[in-house]
Amino acid sequence: MPKKAIRYQDVLIESLKDPKEAAAYVKAAMEDGDPELLLVALRNVAEAHGGMSEVARKAHLNRESLYKTLSSKGNPKLKSLTNILDAFGLRLAIQSK
Repeated sequence: MPKKAIRYQDVLIESLKDPKEAAAYVKAAMEDGDPELLLVALRNVAEAHGGMSEVARKAHLNRESLYKTLSSKGNPKLKSLTNILDAFGLRLAIQSK
């Protein structure tokens, strides 16, 4: 009997429900230096945390603003970014190189 194919995206989203996995994933995206990659990472973590509507509610943003902020052309303000990370159970930290 053939094995059922497992989609990578499904495995990724499931793993991002773990705060430590989500933190490492977002950190790696930030370290890459590509803002679009960071936005993709944040969208994936949002999906893992109940979707955009749920994250928008937790981040005290309206859903349309969240979609716009995390779109490929998004440019989140620091306050929005910290609210979004807070909704994921994460926080922004600065450290020396």
